[in-house]
Amino acid sequence: MKKMLSVLFVAVLSVTSMGQNVNDYLEMSREVLSVEKKAAIAEIMVLTEEESTVFWEMYNDYNNELYKVHNERITIIRDFAENYEMMTDEKADELWMASMKYQEDLHKLKKAWYGKFKKALPAGKVVTFFQADSKIETLVNAQLALEIPLLETE
Repeated sequence: MKKMLSVLFVAVLSVTSMGQNVNDYLEMSREVLSVEKKAAIAEIMVLTEEESTVFWEMYNDYNNELYKVHNERITIIRDFAENYEMMTDEKADELWMASMKYQEDLHKLKKAWYGKFKKALPAGKVVTFFQADSKIETLVNAQLALEIPLLETE
């Protein structure tokens, strides 16, 4: 999975030099990462047949919404990459505020879906899922931290 994370973020960061090809490559990388994430979650979760039916339907819906929120982050990263060389204070502030909004949107989504999952499944299993999801997200964020340079100021 680490290899796929690396591929995904190299694609995001090189958006300015490759144009539309990056969009295709990025989408393909996201799909592969999604499949690997689902396989990891399947390995971690211990579900009855009834729970499994409910969980995977909800999981797919959750990930469809999560995909949309993650699009915000990709937009921010692209904007950062496009403006990195000539970053103004105003643009840096705009990007930071967008990043904070992304974090808020992500938190709201997770909070809402935690409640939905908990209505359908035992809390312990829901927590296990969100812990695993959080660990995967932490790996993604760690890779981003390695790949995205700090903004240099004078």
